[in-house]
Amino acid sequence: MNNDVKWMQLAIIEAEKAKKIGEVPVGAILVKNHKVITRAHNQSISNKDPTAHAEIQLLRKSGKKLQNYRLNDCTIYVTLEPCAMCFGAMMHARIDRIVYGAYDFKTGVCGSSIDLTNSNNFNHRAEITAGVLEHDCKKIIQDFFKEKRY
Repeated sequence: MNNDVKWMQLAIIEAEKAKKIGEVPVGAILVKNHKVITRAHNQSISNKDPTAHAEIQLLRKSGKKLQNYRLNDCTIYVTLEPCAMCFGAMMHARIDRIVYGAYDFKTGVCGSSIDLTNSNNFNHRAEITAGVLEHDCKKIIQDFFKEKRY
């Protein structure tokens, strides 16, 4: 098993935590030097905070834990392609690599809906790896919304 798969499996566990509390099941982890630094999941509904996406929660926790707002040499693993807000925050944090599972053709900004990854609007670029455990990441979100509809 490659490391991307291993780390994405941990992000999926975070997504399951979100699902259990009625949140859209998106999970994320931050890895630095082959170690998990922090874990997070969506909490927008429970926190009554539209910015409490898994990635934003993760960046906040990671900055505090690493005592720096710059998260150089870090990789984020997230179960869903980042939105514009989350991607922008990752660029400001100087995340080196973004690995995501499911594509988001509605709001994803790493190529699915639009592509900000090569934008000249940022002073930083991150390496992007898409589709890691895509089926598993997509299924948890699809199942969540199927349950909500019934």
